[in-house]
Amino acid sequence: MKFLLILTCLSYVAAQWDPHFSDGRTTMVHLFEWKWDDIAAECERFLGPKNYGGVQVSPVQENRIEPGRPWWERYQPVSYGLTTRSGNEQQFTDMVRRCRAVGVNIYVDIVFNHMTAADGAGTGGSMAYPSKKEFPAVPYGPLDFNSDCQIDYQDPVKVRNCPLLGMPDLNQGSEYVRERILELLNKLIDIGVAGFRVDASKHMWPGDLENIFSRLHNLNTNLGFPSNAKPYIVTEVIDLGGEPIKKTEYNHLGQVTEFRHSAEIGRAFHGRNNLAYMKNWGEDWGFLPSRDGLVFVDNHDNQRGHGAGGADILTYKEPRNYKMAQAFMLAHPYGVTRVMSSFSFSNTDAGPPQDSYGNIVSPTINNDDTCGGGWVCEHRWRQIYNMVQFRNVVKDTQLENWYDNGLNQIAFSRGNKGFVAFNLENGALDASLQTGLPAGSYCDLASGAKVNGKCTGNTIVVGPDGKAQIYLPGNADDGFIAIHVEAKL
Repeated sequence: MKFLLILTCLSYVAAQWDPHFSDGRTTMVHLFEWKWDDIAAECERFLGPKNYGGVQVSPVQENRIEPGRPWWERYQPVSYGLTTRSGNEQQFTDMVRRCRAVGVNIYVDIVFNHMTAADGAGTGGSMAYPSKKEFPAVPYGPLDFNSDCQIDYQDPVKVRNCPLLGMPDLNQGSEYVRERILELLNKLIDIGVAGFRVDASKHMWPGDLENIFSRLHNLNTNLGFPSNAKPYIVTEVIDLGGEPIKKTEYNHLGQVTEFRHSAEIGRAFHGRNNLAYMKNWGEDWGFLPSRDGLVFVDNHDNQRGHGAGGADILTYKEPRNYKMAQAFMLAHPYGVTRVMSSFSFSNTDAGPPQDSYGNIVSPTINNDDTCGGGWVCEHRWRQIYNMVQFRNVVKDTQLENWYDNGLNQIAFSRGNKGFVAFNLENGALDASLQTGLPAGSYCDLASGAKVNGKCTGNTIVVGPDGKAQIYLPGNADDGFIAIHVEAKL
């Protein structure tokens, strides 16, 4: 059995809330199912120049080769070797170091709650025999797993000790199991990763995770991380209320995936809640303290109807509302932000674009910087990467000068560095609003950018009193405007 340890405030901090972003960067992107070579190239040609702070990558350990190659095969570990459809250990190491060289950190989506559910071969050639609870490539045997039982989400013991979707449930209370997990995590840290998104954390005892995280190596100083820096930890805990396991059982370990943010921001920008209600966005909405929340509009699970949030979740399939929600998230000071970057799908099990042999096909890059070849690449949408830069510029400022019309027209500034306005109504937003910014002409980041001293989109004029006449038609393509001090002409 796993042991539920008494959680105490220790004199040391085992895991960190700091993503260790470089150069004032503030946002990561989840390049879901990308190959390591392609991520390295994307860091150099786009993510670094556009000032993204990091990339969450898909699970790195060897997984079972599933029929039809669905996306979820990556969550079916066979061993802790580093060979997947994304590449091998050498390619992974090269990616980590190339990305870090241009200021982009790598965060690994790590899976150690369980092993694969079905007997078969892995992506590195290893065999798994979950029917006998034998995984010789680790090695794990029957004594390393909890007993079989049926998950009951109203019973915390069964949630944490019973197999999830038939996948044998590792006993992280076992010192032997902890050591195998630590070997994997510390190897990745030594390679140069900056942290982890810990899959299925809700299904593991917080005390067991605390023990493991307390024994992680410091980040690799040879890659420019500061001395004694601990890896960034995000535990995946789905908590929308209604279940006994709470996200607040895990936020002493580091940040937690704030799924309520995803559900509520989708509900608001679908028009099911007035945007005016978002004036007190944050803890008053039942979110974790800002320091503790990793926030997103959608993730790889709930954009497919899994995870949490149901029909409230906004995805790339509703682009106008989605861009508005992303812009609000990136403009608002709450949490650490993560942008989703998808491949297109209609079948929710479908894996990434692949050839007839099941190999992942690289994204193609269009002349306008968008992606093709079945890849959506939301992180390359102008409105989103411009708002990533907005967040970088307004870092460490407070939300001020809130405006709303009581319904679905809102605006606010971030100190004296940035200003945004949103209109989700049929009628126009036409008002003189306080921007908090110095007088001058600014390039709107939704409709364009500042290029060679000129605006490629609309221009917003701020007067000596800090006010600007903001006009946003009800049918505007983007539904928002955004300006900041670095977009001033």
